[in-house]
Parts: sequence; C-alpha cells; structure tokens
Amino acid sequence: MPELRKDPIMGRWVIIATERARRPSDFAHTREGRKKSECALCGGHENETPPEVLAYRSNGAQPNSPGWSVRVVPNKFPALRIEGELGRRGEGMFDLMNGIGAHEVIIETPDHSADLAELSEQQIEDILWSYHDRVHDLKRDRRLRYILIFKNHGAEAGASLEHAHSQLIALPIIPLNVAEELNGAREYYRHKERCVFCDLIHQELENPVRLVAQNDEFVTVCPFAPRFPLETWILPKTHGGAFELITKHEYRNLAWALRDTLRRLNKVLDHPPYNYVIHSSPVSEPVDGYYHWHIEVMPKLTKVAGFEWGTGFYINPVPPEDAARHLREAGE
Repeated sequence: MPELRKDPIMGRWVIIATERARRPSDFAHTREGRKKSECALCGGHENETPPEVLAYRSNGAQPNSPGWSVRVVPNKFPALRIEGELGRRGEGMFDLMNGIGAHEVIIETPDHSADLAELSEQQIEDILWSYHDRVHDLKRDRRLRYILIFKNHGAEAGASLEHAHSQLIALPIIPLNVAEELNGAREYYRHKERCVFCDLIHQELENPVRLVAQNDEFVTVCPFAPRFPLETWILPKTHGGAFELITKHEYRNLAWALRDTLRRLNKVLDHPPYNYVIHSSPVSEPVDGYYHWHIEVMPKLTKVAGFEWGTGFYINPVPPEDAARHLREAGE
C-alpha cells in the first residue's frame, strides 16, 4: 500500500508510491556525450569570460590567464547584477525592488571532459574552498541576505553548459523555501530544545536502514520523506548553521563525502543528471542554535507535474530504504 510520509523539518508530505515501486535500473535515460572538445570555460579561453573574481593557481600565473585549477567568474548572462541600489518601492498593493545581487559561475576544472565525480578529493576540496571564499567576500555586502550555491549537472537538470561548473547567486531577500526550512527547524527547537537535524542524524545512525555512508565528520543518508528517487543528503555530524564556517579538516572530509555520493549515484544510475544545493544559514542571521547546514543531492529522474504543482506533495516511486540499500551496495 502507498505511504504518506511527513518531512520532520518542512512539514511537507510526500507519497511513497510502493505500488509503483521501481528499481534504480528502471530509470532509463539517454546518457549525454560530450558535444564539444572546448568551450569558453576551458583553460586557455579566459578571454571569453568576464574577468575572474577568484582563481586558484599554483604557478604564479597572471589573472585571467591559463594555469588555474578552479576559477570563478561573473555569469555572462546574470539573473541579478551587483551594481546599483535596491530601490525598494511599492506600486499600489505590489512590492518591487531593483534586481540587485550577484550571479557567479564556479568553473570546477579547466578540463572540458572532466566530471566532478571523477576529480580527486583534493580537487573537490579546492572547489569547496572556492565556495567558502566567495561567500565570505559577498557577506560583506550589506544589501545581500542570502547566498545560494548549487550545481546543475546535465541538460535535464537545467545545465546550459556541459563543462563542469556550479553556480552562486546572492539575493537581497531570503527565499521562501529557505524561510520555510528555517521556520520548521526553529519550531522544532522551540518545542524540544534540540536541533531537528541533530536528532535526524542520531536516529539514522541508531537505525541505519537509510544510511548510505559516513566518515568521522559527515553522514550521508536518504531522507525519510524524499521528494525524488535516490534523493540523498550529506550532513555534518557537528552542529553548525553555516557551511562557510566549518574547519579545514571538515572541508577535507566533506570532499570525500561529496565525491563518494556522486560516484555511488553514477554507479547505480549510470551517470544521471542531478542537482545539488547547499542549504546554509542566511547572511548575518543568528541561527546556530536551531539550524544545521547540509547538502541535498537530487538525481533528475522524474518530472514535477500537475499534481505536485497543485498540492505541494511529491510522488516518489522508490522508498528511501531501498534507495539507501542500492547506494550502500554500490560502494562495496
């Protein structure tokens, strides 16, 4: 019989459609091949992008030249622009402001053919450090209230460029989804004086049926009420509200956890399109008592359609216990 499951943080319901139950191998998709050998994001094409705002180089090369391992540039077609004033105003009952913010592209490697999951742990750690450095820089801008870091991998997941990259968008408002997650965590803490994410980690380690992997500092699980088949979360075992405030050793362990997760998904699903999002606290908002930063990885295997848009429910044909078992076995 199908199950209705409630997410303990958001209060969001999902339907685990057990009568539609599918194995990961049933999610057939056409694996995308590399269509180009080079593009504007490749090493040697630095003059084809806006000037870099950050780059890691080991050979002392000049800015906007070859010799980098990770490079961050403003998006050539930004959703928001850093220049100008917010200009908050009203038109009758409607509120609006200027499109102020930042939109940046994190180029994860100069190699066009490389896939994030195939990079070394050190290379992935460098990418995570680039996120850290850009967040710390943008936090100084008092106009900005939330900084979102995400990755779209594959055309089906929204990637318009095939070269390995992720994105950062800094906003002058706190997005509704973020506010709802913060409110859910705050309410749990108000009633129980405990972090809901810490309780989740404790329970998943006590009864590891949804546990995928762990190391000294991070745990990877399939959440109890997943929206999507093989949705996977990476959570720090140590409580903390902000991704950019973790230690150097934690970044090293996070690089292992992220690489391990993506490689397991590639093995089980034959290199699926996916999105990942870093869920972290808003800029300059004290949330350390009740909020717990984490990464959500979502393979793009099903489509959001009328039922989901009309209800806010999601239908998932793969129970998370089965998903976790397949992902555990992929690491053996």
